[in-house]
Amino acid sequence: MTVIDAIPNPPPVSGWTLSPERQEILDHADRFARNELYPLQQRMDDEEWWPPQVMPRLGEMGFLGVTAPAELGGAESDLFASGLIAQGLARWNHAISLSYVAHENLCLNNILRNADAAVKARVLPGLCAGTKIGALGLTEPGAGSDALGSMRTTARREGDHYVLNGTKLYITNGPVADLVLVYAKTAPELGARGISAFVVEKGTPGFSVAQKLDKMGFRGSTTAELVFDDCRVPAENLVGTENQGVAVVMSGLDLERIVVAMINLGMAERAFDLALDYARTRQQFGRTIGSFQMVQAKLAEMYVTVETMRSFCYRVLDEANRMEHDEGGRGEIHKLTAGAILYAAEGCTRVVSEAVQIFGGAGYMRETEINRLYRASKLLEIGAGTTEIRKLIIAGELLK
Repeated sequence: MTVIDAIPNPPPVSGWTLSPERQEILDHADRFARNELYPLQQRMDDEEWWPPQVMPRLGEMGFLGVTAPAELGGAESDLFASGLIAQGLARWNHAISLSYVAHENLCLNNILRNADAAVKARVLPGLCAGTKIGALGLTEPGAGSDALGSMRTTARREGDHYVLNGTKLYITNGPVADLVLVYAKTAPELGARGISAFVVEKGTPGFSVAQKLDKMGFRGSTTAELVFDDCRVPAENLVGTENQGVAVVMSGLDLERIVVAMINLGMAERAFDLALDYARTRQQFGRTIGSFQMVQAKLAEMYVTVETMRSFCYRVLDEANRMEHDEGGRGEIHKLTAGAILYAAEGCTRVVSEAVQIFGGAGYMRETEINRLYRASKLLEIGAGTTEIRKLIIAGELLK
């Protein structure tokens, strides 16, 4: 029995401090990541290599299918536990944490929340076990921040199949995914109101990985361009109701934003620990650099940023954990999740940047861990809705 299994209904946080049960989930993920995932960092970054043993190991640890029922191979826990796992993994291998979130939250949890019983019974056990890797196909070459309105991928009904045509870009896990939750327009004349969601499995005729993309950071979390060329998908692979894909997208985005914010938190915690240790040991002018007031000021500001990130993220994660299925994409939770990822992403970038400054020349060397964190941090101000989109969401909700 895993730690996750042992806590089917963990108690809520109190004052944004973790309960002992919640803390054990975080500590469990932290220990696992430190022992098994941290040693993989260097090769993953150097070669853009995805270690094939990782997803099955995450399944064995009870870290996959956290929100899924036991009969489908899940842990019957909740979103908060999933967020804590993402935080713990991100401390020691942020690339694996990103791929974990794409698999667990963007793909698996969306299918769990929206698919019919037959689809769930067919695809979720493999995703929960980690023998299958999932991805989400939303963004396109011409559809980034305007992912719904500018979507050009189409799905045309032909008998017992839908025929998909189009391209998806910047798809996390794309090169290694066994199945992708794909959004396409089934009624293009309706614009964003004519979108549907489909499970597309590896090996489906007409579905291919066009190219693996070369990224600045998160290099071990592989990213691809996917192509659908008269791709025939069985009609039973429709997730939810035809032309109701926007509801699937919007409810999932709010959950995605807060869980991605937990990656920021884990990365910032690690960067702060590295900088603090370096300030204690690095000597210049005959004493440790931590004895200089300007370095002390940086450490103090980094500490406050990390602590406030943690409190805000835990608070919003708790709110999102109690979100009803039809509450996403509007109202208080929409504002809160945008606020959490906005603050966490910008805070992470500041903390990591200051850590590089404390490391000096060593921080600029590509092979160092702090450099990997620095190269990765910018992505989280872009993915899951850019900083600018997050601000528009917050302001829009405030002004209603």
